[in-house]
Amino acid sequence: MKYSYAELAGMIDHSLLQPGLTDAEAEAGCILAAEYGVASVCVKPYFVPRAASLLADTGVIVGCVIGFPAGNSSTEVKRYETELACKDGAREIDMVINIGKALGGDWDYVEREIQVIADEAHKHGAKLKVIFENDYLPNDALKIRLCEICARVGADWVKTSTGYGFSKQPDGSYNYQGATEHDVKLMRQHSPAHVQVKAAGGVRDLDGLILVRDLGCTRLGASATKSILDEYRRREATGESGGSASIGAGGY
Repeated sequence: MKYSYAELAGMIDHSLLQPGLTDAEAEAGCILAAEYGVASVCVKPYFVPRAASLLADTGVIVGCVIGFPAGNSSTEVKRYETELACKDGAREIDMVINIGKALGGDWDYVEREIQVIADEAHKHGAKLKVIFENDYLPNDALKIRLCEICARVGADWVKTSTGYGFSKQPDGSYNYQGATEHDVKLMRQHSPAHVQVKAAGGVRDLDGLILVRDLGCTRLGASATKSILDEYRRREATGESGGSASIGAGGY
C-alpha cells in the first residue's frame, strides 16, 4: 500500500454531526474512533464533555463545530461557543465563516471574525479549522481571498465544506458537491506551508482518502470511517492495489 494504516487513519476526523444523531449513536461513534485510531472526532457543541470523557487517554482528539452549519451566528456567539467548547475539552475547532459577508465583499468583517475565533481557540491551546463552504462561493477569487485571510490571522487549517451545504438548483432540486479536486488543489496552492488543508464532504472511500492526501490534505472529515479503514485492512491482507478515485459527490 502507498501509505501505512496509521498515516491514513491519522488523517480522519470522524464526523458525528448528522442532525438526527442520538447520544447513543454519538457515543458509539467515539468508541469506533478510538478502536480505529483516527485523528479526532468532530462533534456538536453540547456533546463535547461526553466525547472528552469517552476519549480520555485514547489519543483521539475531540473537535467541535462552531456556527455550524450556516455560519450565521454573531461573532460574539461564535467566540463564546468556542470558549465553552474548549473549556469542555475540545482541542480542535471547526468554524464556519459568515458566508453572506464573504459574498458581499465585507472582508473586514470576515477577517475580524476569524481572528477573534483564532485568538479564542489558541488561548485555550486549541487549533482552528476555517470552513469556507465552497459550494456557496461562485468563483476562485473568493476562495483565494479566504486562504489569504486565514494565513494572516493564524488559522491552522482551511477546510472546504461542512458536508451539509445543500443549495437550491435552478430546477428546484437541492444538490451539493463538497470537497472537489479543483478546490483542494486551489486551497493548497494559495495557503502557506504552515496552514493545512482539510477536505470534507463527498469522500466516502479509501481511494478518495488517498487522493486528497496526494493533493496535499492532512485531514479528511468523514462519516464512512469504518468502511474506509476496513477496506484498507482488506487490501493490505490481500495485497491489492487501489483503484480510481473521484471526490465531490456530496454528503459527509
